Amino acid sequence: MEQHHYLGSLLHLADSTLPIGGYTHSAGLETFVQQGIVKDARSAGEFVRNMLQHNLQYNDAAFMSLGYAATEKRSIAELLEWHHCCTATKVPREIREASLKLGTRLARIFSRRHPSSFMETYEQEAGSPHYCIAFGVYASLLSIPLPAALQAFYYNAAAGMVTNSVKLVPLGQMEGQDLLFELQPLIQQLSTATLQPDMEKLGLCTGGFDIRCMQHERLYSRLYMS
Repeated sequence: MEQHHYLGSLLHLADSTLPIGGYTHSAGLETFVQQGIVKDARSAGEFVRNMLQHNLQYNDAAFMSLGYAATEKRSIAELLEWHHCCTATKVPREIREASLKLGTRLARIFSRRHPSSFMETYEQEAGSPHYCIAFGVYASLLSIPLPAALQAFYYNAAAGMVTNSVKLVPLGQMEGQDLLFELQPLIQQLSTATLQPDMEKLGLCTGGFDIRCMQHERLYSRLYMS
């Protein structure tokens, strides 16, 4: 039986229970629910698919892949270029701050056991690393193949959105699991496509998502920070 030496590192890196605070963010979903746009299993599935296919593919997942490639070349200049591009594409304040907070906490966890001068230089130059780019850097440093890292990154994002849907809509636990089963082919397809991100669509704007993330800052009642 083939042994994947990187599997433990991959499971750790993509673990949704990492103490980085991911559970406190809904990535705008809370606004969609309060406005009655996401209200059942069908609309929750539509939200998650749209986020994966039209947002993550050209934003966070693309930057994760590009961060991985820059780390493989040990090009700090290239990594910082993607960092600044990632910052520029995150127009809503809450989403931008969340990305930097989660990235900083991820780096704090992994730097204790996997110190890297490359990662240290990135943090010194950037101030705070974006989560998606830090994920790509550590996937490379831990010798995790990019296809596996991308699939885990997409799955982690999908699972987080499904979990938030179960809490907010709310959905039944089995409805949430059914949605994860249904998302598997799309996750595989997007993982393959993001091995070489479409640079012409990098940072593709999703206006409705950005607006509702901004509206989240002023919701009367909130369970999540974003």
